[in-house]
Amino acid sequence: MKIVKLFVIYYVVFVFSSFATVVDLDSVNRDPTYVGTIIARSQKIVDQLNLSNPQVALSVRNTIANRYFELNDIYENRDQALNALKNNSILSDEQKNAEKERILNEKDAALYRTHFAFPANLSLFLDRDQIDAVKDGMTYGVVRVTYDAFIEMIPSLTEEEKKRIYAWLLEAREYAMDAESSNKKHEIFGKYKGRINNYLSRRGYNLTQERIEWEKRMKVGK
Repeated sequence: MKIVKLFVIYYVVFVFSSFATVVDLDSVNRDPTYVGTIIARSQKIVDQLNLSNPQVALSVRNTIANRYFELNDIYENRDQALNALKNNSILSDEQKNAEKERILNEKDAALYRTHFAFPANLSLFLDRDQIDAVKDGMTYGVVRVTYDAFIEMIPSLTEEEKKRIYAWLLEAREYAMDAESSNKKHEIFGKYKGRINNYLSRRGYNLTQERIEWEKRMKVGK
């Protein structure tokens, strides 16, 4: 019993101590203008969470900003390596292709290694729904917008089909969070929308006709 009490006390102290220390912003040796842009972008996401504790809010903002910095570093390392490879006059074309593949694989490995640490760091301050809200903020809320559009376009979707669509959109969000630009994020969602469309077509839905009927309903509703 004493051991359990000691464990509880230790856990409580650990949690409160983690809240007492604000997460540092990884802004050293970074362009101040770029840092300011990332801070503003991260703050917009935090503002949507309505966090009451200023220290927690600041830690969450810095955690989000640090993830943006980390992603930028990964892609900058890739670009620098590819540029150096392009200017290399010693390697053959075959060697360059092999080296290019290695560089891209290294980038993917870096993204994978760091991907899961981000929500884990957020979990020190946020619950699951709040973490999902951060992910949506980093991906422009595309999951909800796209899911709602499918539901409205095809009212006859079964619960199984709805769950399948939503699961794919959540998967797309995980990849989009690590994309290097807004265009790349939307490209990822575009690929998953194509997968969903193919899935629904195989299930017997005429998507062209469903879209026409949806547009008719929207006009009537105006």
